[in-house]
Formats: sequence, structure tokens, C-alpha cells
Amino acid sequence: MAKVFLAEDDQTMVALLQTLLKIEGFETVNLDLAAGNLINQLEKDTPELLLLDVNLPNESGLDVVRAMRADSRFADTRVIMASGMSLKDQCLESGADEFLLKPYMPDELISLLKKHAR
Repeated sequence: MAKVFLAEDDQTMVALLQTLLKIEGFETVNLDLAAGNLINQLEKDTPELLLLDVNLPNESGLDVVRAMRADSRFADTRVIMASGMSLKDQCLESGADEFLLKPYMPDELISLLKKHAR
């Protein structure tokens, strides 16, 4: 099954996502948000699927997805953005493939991941 990269600053949420995704057969990679510059981290192992929080401690998820869409190395990466604020239009306009409003149900996330997994 697909590998899902997690860019989420809430460690409780990360733990829940890792457990849920493992049960569903996905492998997860937790990105080091404290290190900043997610693009540099993603270049080392280009993700198939990225679950990207809009509000990150050192950079904006919107800036990250814009930078990814401007870089051909990430042309095949599917990005699902999430936020507690209603930012669907901004996320999709910035290049996200999908948007989830937090709190979302686990089956919503799994459905989107399966839809975009190769």
C-alpha cells in the first residue's frame, strides 16, 4: 500500500493518524516540522501522498503546496490539506488535490487516501 507523509504539528493527531493508517495498510512518514523547510525534506524521498496541515510552526502549508506545484519533481504527489478553518478554496487554488476540515472523520481521510493511492 502507499506511503503517506504527515506534515502535522499536533503530536496527538500524528499518533492517531499513524495508528489509523497502519491499520488501513498505509506506511507513514512523520516529517520533522521543527527542522523547517519541508521541501528539502520531501526532496529526499518524494511522497506519493502528503497529508499537509495548513498551519505549521515554521512555514505555511499553503506556501509548501505552492512550492511543490512549481517543482516538477512533485508532479505526481497528491496533496490532501487539512485545517480547522474553512480554507478549502485557498488550499485548492494553491495546488492541493483535496481539503479536509478538522475535525474530520477517519473514514473521510481513508476514502481520500485510497482514491489517490497508486
